[in-house]
Amino acid sequence: MLSVIIPTRNSDRVLVPTLAALVPGATAGLITEVLMADAGSQDETAAVADIAGCNFMVVEGPLGRRLKTAAEQARAPWLMFLWPSTVLDAPWTGEVERFVQQPARYGQAAVFRRGGPSQSTLQEIKLLLSAKLGGLPRPEQGLIIASAFYAALGGHSERAADPEQDLLRRIGRARLVRLATNAFAPGSYT
Repeated sequence: MLSVIIPTRNSDRVLVPTLAALVPGATAGLITEVLMADAGSQDETAAVADIAGCNFMVVEGPLGRRLKTAAEQARAPWLMFLWPSTVLDAPWTGEVERFVQQPARYGQAAVFRRGGPSQSTLQEIKLLLSAKLGGLPRPEQGLIIASAFYAALGGHSERAADPEQDLLRRIGRARLVRLATNAFAPGSYT
């Protein structure tokens, strides 16, 4: 059902918890493959990918090109884009499976809720207010999108300064479903 796409660059340390959180999806048959679009890591990112059974590809160029190239290689009808540092809460599989199995969802995409173990009540309220007032989600929240819808939107742009935020803007607030599952991304990547 899902091809998980993770852009990496010297991500070996932050990648392990992310991949560990994906194990329930793989054992449930929800995840078909994990593709890593790497920008030429000099650390052990390739070794982590190999041990985890991921498809590791080095893609030259900007982030948008790496993401789009990986999406073109994906075999599943649904794509899930994650940062290498994004860790999903344990109950994510059921919610994602329900989302992708609804036929009306092909013109929509989903993001996870921003949050994490150290998030205060005040931070949670602030994030909920931002979501209710119309703010677009952040790329670290992940993105689940049908591959056909992704292709119809033209995928990630190679020219955009922030190709992930650009794609979220093109999807639009009205077509984004916010899942209840938390996604916690303490780090960033380039």
